Amino acid sequence: MRYIKRRTNRKLRKKRILIVIAGLLLITGIIVGLVSLLHKSNEQVQHAAYPQEYQEIVNQYTTQFQVESSLVYAVMKAESGFDPHAHSGADARGLMQITPETFDWLQWQMPDDPEYTDEDLYNPEINIRYGCKFLSILQGTYQNLGTCIAAYNAGMGNVNRWLSDGNYSDDGITLKEIPYPETKTYVQRVLSNYQQYKSLYNSQK
Repeated sequence: MRYIKRRTNRKLRKKRILIVIAGLLLITGIIVGLVSLLHKSNEQVQHAAYPQEYQEIVNQYTTQFQVESSLVYAVMKAESGFDPHAHSGADARGLMQITPETFDWLQWQMPDDPEYTDEDLYNPEINIRYGCKFLSILQGTYQNLGTCIAAYNAGMGNVNRWLSDGNYSDDGITLKEIPYPETKTYVQRVLSNYQQYKSLYNSQK
């Protein structure tokens, strides 16, 4: 009888252990599933916050003008929030907020293009094309990305003066200080957007 009881007790203990193990595996599976779901939800939130609007157009012109798509999206997000009808107090227009004066200068740089009017800056394809061209020119002019972004906002003339002034630049390449608060904030915002796009989409373009 004692032998039978011992065998019965061992079976009960084994059964309890198996139940505990099964419970732990179930809980582990639930936790892993929840973590995976939260990760996917966070990715969806991040992608919604940093969208790749007008992707086909952006891909076309970033390839043509050899500009990173992450930079173009970063500028568009900061400039217009992807609103093609955006119009600033400085008369900058469209997705990448190009002024009529800059547009005229860029058209002079691209003589084979059709002649456009200022209203055409509200056309997403035209705006992105000329915005990419402008970024390409700036990146060919300045060796530092932050300096390039500052020139996009404040103009090349202002940035050239800052680079030649020891109060703002030590090496004539990078800006240690930006005297315009708006431009300083703008550069920080675009660089932050740029890093987010690089991280989210692993874009090397």
